[in-house]
Amino acid sequence: MIFYPKMYLKNVKEIEYNDLEKNNIKAIILDVDNTLIDYYKKLLDGVDIWCNNLKQKGIKFCILSNSNKKEKIENVAKKLEIPYINFAKKPFKSGFKKASEILKVPNENIAVVGDQIFTDIIGANRCKMFSILVEPIEKKDIWITVLKRPIEKAILKNYINAKEKKEEKNDIL
Repeated sequence: MIFYPKMYLKNVKEIEYNDLEKNNIKAIILDVDNTLIDYYKKLLDGVDIWCNNLKQKGIKFCILSNSNKKEKIENVAKKLEIPYINFAKKPFKSGFKKASEILKVPNENIAVVGDQIFTDIIGANRCKMFSILVEPIEKKDIWITVLKRPIEKAILKNYINAKEKKEEKNDIL
């Protein structure tokens, strides 16, 4: 389903190289707000080390953010030493396509990581990229995101229930 991620984790630091390798992922597109930084623009502790470790193993990165605050996105990109695209208009395909061109990696070898189903996950799935949903760093969000969170929670609950049923079925077989 277009609303469901391929993987659901607590935060980006839980993404391990083995999981990327198993899914033939060569590059990661990262969201910023509530994925890498909190509402107050504080970078998630240890995310720079996580990013560098994966870069050393050959994983490429690009930031794709819907924010029109270029300086905020640029600061995160500089700290992580990766390229960025701001005002991306996710879930439309154009931003994902630009990121794919920057990364020079086919869509099927790119993972997209973000905290929102209606932007990051739908956009990734529409572009045939590997979608990874992470929990928001904190509860505080911009107003438009606050409006979408209850719907996303319902979708996430259905996703978790479907995943558990599938695992139970596999256990029986």
